[in-house]
Amino acid sequence: MSIKILHTSDWHIGKELHKIELAEDMSRFFTWLLDFIHDNQVDVLLMSGDLFDQAAPTQLAMKQYYAFLEKMIPLNCRIVLTGGNHDSPAVLNAPKDLLQLLKIDVVGGAPEHISELFVEYTKDDQSVVIAAVPFLRDRDIRKSVAGETYNDKIEQIRDGLKVYFENVNTHYKENFAGLPFVIMGHLFAQGASVSDSERDIQVGNQAGVDSSIFGDQANYVALGHIHKPQEVGHPNIRYCGSPIPMSFSEKSDQKEIVLLEFDAGKMTQKRVHIPMSRKLVLFEGTLEKVRAKIQAYTTVSPLPDLAEVIVKEKAYSLSTLEGLEQLRLETNVPGLKIVKAKVEFEDMQKGLSTLLSTGTLLSELEPEELFKKRLEFEPNLENEDELLNAFREIMEQLGQNEN
Repeated sequence: MSIKILHTSDWHIGKELHKIELAEDMSRFFTWLLDFIHDNQVDVLLMSGDLFDQAAPTQLAMKQYYAFLEKMIPLNCRIVLTGGNHDSPAVLNAPKDLLQLLKIDVVGGAPEHISELFVEYTKDDQSVVIAAVPFLRDRDIRKSVAGETYNDKIEQIRDGLKVYFENVNTHYKENFAGLPFVIMGHLFAQGASVSDSERDIQVGNQAGVDSSIFGDQANYVALGHIHKPQEVGHPNIRYCGSPIPMSFSEKSDQKEIVLLEFDAGKMTQKRVHIPMSRKLVLFEGTLEKVRAKIQAYTTVSPLPDLAEVIVKEKAYSLSTLEGLEQLRLETNVPGLKIVKAKVEFEDMQKGLSTLLSTGTLLSELEPEELFKKRLEFEPNLENEDELLNAFREIMEQLGQNEN
């Protein structure tokens, strides 16, 4: 009998997209996932980080999480969950001992001993070993030094990640050599294609690591953090991606999970497409063209499609701004909701178009994007890189305090 392992990641339970709750999207994904696990007799379910969207999940998000786990129990499927950069290790680990009685292994943050990462699953006369490595925070992999530069810090983070995974491989070789081996991880691997919805794993994502740090012991590396499904450096080092689109930059992505099957020491993998409950769509052009496209739009999605509108006109016009606002508020097309809208005028000063857009566009900008736009208004600035690095340091520290 073979052992089947399912690689998922980045559920982001509790996620909102431009103030639209995605709880129903997740509910539909969970229903599909439960059926898939049952129909394919999956033995182990992996979730490689970012279980929740916020470090302090809402009551609704917690309820949805536990409801899914409850429905998993009759399926006799082992579950291995790791924390991501969005997760609070304390929140994930709080029910750890209780969940372990239900064959649910949780590793919210880096444990005191490497051995606590390892899960061995045995079925009949076969076994698979899983190293459940969570998101590794700065304090887990390096010691700060007074007076260090930004570049020093980035290099130390890379070195710390490399050493950590070397220790993971060493523990495997000393205790499980010869058994099929899967490493989980939640980080940014260099060369991966990112979307707008991933929070920087380290400062500015500059601490991205080469895929070689995972070593040559693992049969498969099950990564999380990047929402676009893709391999990194090798077909068996993969991001499976998020199960639903988390931003408009993911509107064209085919979401998937990866099914691994181990039989007599050999591994095969199969990428499985996830059915989408709604589309993210873009309407772009002049105000009149956009209005016509929206009025002609039809959909068969079970949930309302969400739309981004970008109106492009040559000359600044107050009537264009008013027309887009009216379109955003009054459009009543079945199965469609406009959640993001802006105007771009060709003859406006660079960067000003974003500030002249309608709705809540300033709140939609990431802090670093907003800071960069402010710097654009300082044409003679000589220390832009230093200011950006200082800003990133501040944002990273704020993120660590949140978690």
